[in-house]
Amino acid sequence: MKKTLALLLAVAMMLALVPAVLAEDLEPITVTVFRGDPGDQPTEDNKIYKLIEEEFGIKFEFEFLAGDLDETLGLKIAGGVYPDLFDGGNSAEMLENADVLIDMLPYISEEKTPNLYKHIYTENRIAQLLDDDGHLHIIPNYGINYNGQVQNAPSGPQFFLQKQVIEFNDYVVPTTLNEYFDLIERFIAANPVNADGTPYTGFAILCEDWRHFCLINPVQHLMGRPNDGEVIVDVNTDAYTTTTFINQPYAKDYYKKLNEEFNKGIISRDTFVMNYDQYIAALSNGTVLGMFDQAWDFGGATAALNDAGMYANTFIGMPLVYDESYGYGVIEEHYVNGTVMNKDRGFGISVTCEDPERMIMFFEELLSDRWQIILQWGIEGEDYYVENGRFLMTDEQYANLNNSEWKRANKANTIWESCPKKQGLMDDGNAWAPGDQAEIYFGQMNAYDIDFYAKLGVRVPGDLFDMTLELAPYGEAWQIDKTPIEIDYEDFNNIQDKRLPELIMAAPADFDALWDAFVEEINPSCEVYSAFMQAEVLKLVEQALGN
Repeated sequence: MKKTLALLLAVAMMLALVPAVLAEDLEPITVTVFRGDPGDQPTEDNKIYKLIEEEFGIKFEFEFLAGDLDETLGLKIAGGVYPDLFDGGNSAEMLENADVLIDMLPYISEEKTPNLYKHIYTENRIAQLLDDDGHLHIIPNYGINYNGQVQNAPSGPQFFLQKQVIEFNDYVVPTTLNEYFDLIERFIAANPVNADGTPYTGFAILCEDWRHFCLINPVQHLMGRPNDGEVIVDVNTDAYTTTTFINQPYAKDYYKKLNEEFNKGIISRDTFVMNYDQYIAALSNGTVLGMFDQAWDFGGATAALNDAGMYANTFIGMPLVYDESYGYGVIEEHYVNGTVMNKDRGFGISVTCEDPERMIMFFEELLSDRWQIILQWGIEGEDYYVENGRFLMTDEQYANLNNSEWKRANKANTIWESCPKKQGLMDDGNAWAPGDQAEIYFGQMNAYDIDFYAKLGVRVPGDLFDMTLELAPYGEAWQIDKTPIEIDYEDFNNIQDKRLPELIMAAPADFDALWDAFVEEINPSCEVYSAFMQAEVLKLVEQALGN
């Protein structure tokens, strides 16, 4: 009897958590969705999408990016026929500036949408999210933490090496650029091919489209600064002096190093023409030893390597800087920045959506604790279990998180990745993300990694990095919309995309002359870009400090 009563009470409490809007007799609808990234269609019987359909009356038609992002968005804007939910990826500003997305702010209030209201108004986050006209087009899909930030492994920019290379080096992790490439050279000299006889590639560089940050951004980090996109900002003075780095002598040092490595055969010529899918395929086969990237960007390759049991071929990140031989003194690394909202990234609602209020209410309910647990952890008893108040997973349940086919049938990642979400910790101390839960992070680690990190002498990969840097008042400068200088910015990028690979592949004797020509060519764009970014950084600082 007691068990029956307890069950009835639990059901009653669960029903009480289901919002009133769900009790209404809503007409079933199909919502069209575009994601500005490649992706996989969920299975027809995906259990989370089935649950969404049952509770919200919503089915989805997904379209993923196939081809160039800017070209695809340009065609959609010109055509005037938009999906209901529109994620423009790293070019979402194109949608905002073309008035493709509605202003969500009028639909959000403390009374009607308390979850969304708390999400964007706490700590005055709203001040950073509105455009110059006071409009809110996109609620960030990442970067809003509850009850603190969990940092087991940095997901942002880093230099990476396969774990077997660190093992080869007696578990000593490089800290400088020269140590890094010296290690790669020594590993390939001792191990030119893998067990199948396939030659190793020492260092890969992804150059395609907006992901050319893998080619351009390392310079700022080697100089001890976090990710500000294509500029370095001096945060030590009130002037916040903002300059491009690509035309500076310390940038020449990096590309000259790459030129040396290319001419030694460490970098393959093919790397400069690889598209994203080819890059992920190359990483997934275990023959690429190192690269500069952001961990989230090659998650598919990490999952593929884990699925194949190729743990020694998975990657570990490291915060490299220039050593003192470059003449810049002792550089302190600051790769890990304070929590920054992923401004202008995530779902917007298009102006052609027939029921934008229903989409807002959908976002509101997905931000409830119940739905955040469903989207991130899954269904209790199937995907995780609770013991003494802690959310836990069996070995099999944890393995499912890294199984792409299982996720197609059991996760709603396409919606979750672009929707507003809770990160950090629940009020009861459990982590919102399973991978951030201490018991899972350590308890479900494969045997290779347990041994690897023990021999490395670190508790988590994040221990290799300095403490998180306090976020500057302007946030991170890469988030600034460059549309007002669109032509100059396009020139700025096109020159880099064309000339930097040429510099890297040049004969060493020609490098200095080609570098001088590159600087002369790009300087006019750099001057315009630096001046624009300086003004925008100061504007953001003024807004943040309330001056």
